[in-house]
Amino acid sequence: MKGKERAALRSQANGLEAIQQIGHAGVTEEIIKNVDMALEARELIKLSVLETCPTQAKDAAETLAGATGSEVIQVIGRKIVLYRYNPEKHR
Repeated sequence: MKGKERAALRSQANGLEAIQQIGHAGVTEEIIKNVDMALEARELIKLSVLETCPTQAKDAAETLAGATGSEVIQVIGRKIVLYRYNPEKHR
């Protein structure tokens, strides 16, 4: 993804609320399933990593991106933004 595209997605993500929280259990199969379903519906999502999470936000983002076939757009503090292109939404 090019820098301009990534910047546009970061700008869109500013107004989003986190739809999932990652807590003390870390990145579980249930979270991966929920994130995958959310990416099917919305392409661009924001997640929140709680202080109780055993992994850093960057590591959680990379794990989720790998498991869901998405891209990490941004990790700031405890917020993660993921994107997965859905060709059906662009017809």
